[in-house]
Order: sequence, then structure tokens, then C-alpha cells
Amino acid sequence: MNAVVLAILIMVTLSLARVSVVFALIVAAIAGGLYAGMPLDAILEAFNGGLGNGATVAISYAVLGAFAVALSRSGITQGLARRAVQRFHLEGAGARPRRVVLALLGCLLLAAISSQNLIPVHIAFIPILVPPLLTLMNRLELDRRAVACVITFGITAPYMLLPVGFGAIFLNDILLNNLNSSGAQLGLQVEAAQVPLAMAMPIGGMALGLLVAVFFSYRRRRHYDDRALVGQQDDEQPATKLDEDAGLRGWQKIVLAASLVGTVVVQLLTDSMVLGGLFGFALLSVSGVFRWRAQDDVFTEGMRMMAQVGFIMIAAAGFAGVMQATGSVESLVTSSAAMIGDHKGLAALIMLLVGLFITMGIGSSFSTIPIIASLYVPLALSFGFSPLATTALVGTAAALGDAGSPASDSTLGPTAGLNADGQHDHIWDSVVPTFLHYNVPLLVFGWIAAMVL
Repeated sequence: MNAVVLAILIMVTLSLARVSVVFALIVAAIAGGLYAGMPLDAILEAFNGGLGNGATVAISYAVLGAFAVALSRSGITQGLARRAVQRFHLEGAGARPRRVVLALLGCLLLAAISSQNLIPVHIAFIPILVPPLLTLMNRLELDRRAVACVITFGITAPYMLLPVGFGAIFLNDILLNNLNSSGAQLGLQVEAAQVPLAMAMPIGGMALGLLVAVFFSYRRRRHYDDRALVGQQDDEQPATKLDEDAGLRGWQKIVLAASLVGTVVVQLLTDSMVLGGLFGFALLSVSGVFRWRAQDDVFTEGMRMMAQVGFIMIAAAGFAGVMQATGSVESLVTSSAAMIGDHKGLAALIMLLVGLFITMGIGSSFSTIPIIASLYVPLALSFGFSPLATTALVGTAAALGDAGSPASDSTLGPTAGLNADGQHDHIWDSVVPTFLHYNVPLLVFGWIAAMVL
């Protein structure tokens, strides 16, 4: 068995058995490295070398968590949620308005799509926007697994289809450039306009999975308790009822609005979620929405709320470092090609499955394409796949495993927001639902696209 495949299977099995994802990543990295013949000190060196790649994202989440807790301390988010509950008559055990559920899911979907293509802040919006909505979701008895599927779709599918924002980077700068550079000697020339066309069918499969998740799989009511956010004391944010208006002054509300806008603007200007979150937190600190001497407590609470996500991202970067150091990624592709024979349909299926394992190990579709394009393009052309079909194969193989991976920000992001009160399990409520509803359709529709384009 290939070392990468073995490591992924160990990581997924331990995670499904409710073992800590961080522990599962470390054990799987060591097992994969040893199986590949690496000495233990080399494994640890590769793991430690990769840790730094996840540190930036981890500290970004910690700072954004602090900003989210600071917003919560102002009382404005609880007031908005309370008004929504009163406006839609959600107190008590009355009938749940389906239109309210769909409107809420639609707003979250639009916010997620905008974070990739319109205002490219990526996952920064989740810990700020989602936790204040948890009380409203509780009143609606909305299954948070549906919310996780909606957000994951919004932060993955758009950049694979729309060539703006992060989509311009994925489709043009990475996918198109690697396809043409890998196929230059073989006569392959793909135009920029062809890439979205090639990815339309696989993303259509993801859209079908989204509809199944919202209207079938997780349509039923699911009860959640009203709890304080993780890291907050119950007397700071009552768990049994929504807070009353905090009585903020007019200038304080202006500062609140400025902190929200400023956080986005600073992140876009500096390309740093850390600086954006710090700017918003600093504005709230001087606004008086919480006591000056409570700054350290608020910041610590926010970091504590995001601690799990941060440590998983750091460990995932170390895991990816070991997987690349084994050299087993390339051998996985070459050994798979050897078993295909002359079966074109089997070739497409094997390439997609290998892409699934590679992306789940590396944790990023952006980082997967440079690794597989140089190997997949000659292989696909040798089987007679057209330029469109080759594009669909490489793009889908890279996208597979982004959603549904325990170590991907596509699942860690939704968990960071939905588990703010400790009632959303990362593996069974984010990873498994998104894997079933997105990776399976991507595999099927990606294979169809490769065979018909």
C-alpha cells in the first residue's frame, strides 16, 4: 500500500472513531513516514518544518475569535437575534416558518460566495457572522449540518467555477498555467474561457448535493440548547434567554459599524486576516462597549474559542509536510497508471480517486494542482482525453477532498462558527456531511465530464 493512502486511512479512521483530529494527524504522519522508510528523526523534522505553514492561519483564527467575542460583549449581536426571534414569532413551540429557514440559509450562502469572489476574505467572515446567529438557529430548530453544507459549498464551489477573486487565482493562475506548462511539449493548449466550461459539470454535481442536503438529508428539526459561547461565563452571556438591548450610545454604534467595515478593508489592503482582526478589536476596545481592564479576558476567550481549529490547522500543515517528504505522492500516481491498462473509463476514475487522497492529505486544492498536473496531463493525453476533459480531470481531482477533509479550512471554517457553543461536532456534523454531499457528486460528475467532453 502507498504510504499516503495508508496515512489518510489511519487519519480518517481515527477521526471517525472520535479520536482528537490533532492526535489522529500526528499518528497518521508518523505511521505514513515509517511505512515509506523514513527514519523517525526525518519524520519529525519534516513535521516540524511544515508546522509553520499552518501557524499564520491559526493565529488569524485566534484574532478573529477575539474580535467575535468583543462584538458579542457589545450586546449588539444578541439584540439583532432577539429582534429576529420576535419579528418571525419564533418563541415557544409554534410552527417553524420554512421561508425563514430558507432565507437564513440563502443569506449564509450569499455571504460565503461573496467571501470567495466579490469580497475575497475567504473564511474570515465565519467566526464573526455565524456565532451570533446560533440562538436564531436554535429557535428555528435548524439542523446545523445543513448550515455546514451551505457554507462549505459557498467557500469551495465558486472559486472552482467563477474566474474572479480567489477563482481567478485557482482557475487562471494555478489550473490554467499548470495545464499549459505541463502539456506544452505534448501540444495541449487550453484557453482561459474553456476552464469554467470544463468545471461546470463537476460543480453542477456539488450543487445537486447542496439541494439534497438542504431539502432532504437535513430538512427535519434538530434541537439545540441555548448556551453561552465557548470560553464565556454564563453570567456574561445568558444561556437561557437572549440579552436585552445593551443601551449603546449613537457614537458607539458608529464605532461598531466602523470596526466591521474596517476589518474587511484592512484585510483586503494588507492581505492579512491578523491585521484586520486586530484593527476591529482595537476599535471596539476604545469604544467602551466593554471595560478597558477586560481586554485581556476578552482576547483570551476568543483565542480559546478558536483553539481547536488553530491546532488542527497547524497539525495538518505538519502532516502535509511529512506526506510530501515521503515522495509517495508521485509514486501513487505512477503506480496507479500502471494498473489502468488501456481502459479509458477506469483511467478517469483512478485519477479522480488518487486526487481525492492527495488533497485530503495536503488539505488544499490550490496546493494539489502543481503536484498532480505534471503527472496527470501526459497520462490523460495518452488515453485520448480532449483538452476540456483533461481540464475537468485535473481540476476535479484537485477539488476532491477539499470539502470533507478533517484538516481542510472548508470544514474547519464552518465548525469554528457552528461549534461556538460546543454543540457541533467537527467530524460527524461538518466533515461527514460535506464529504457525502460534495465529494461523492464531484467524483460521479467529474467522471462523466471526463468521458463526454
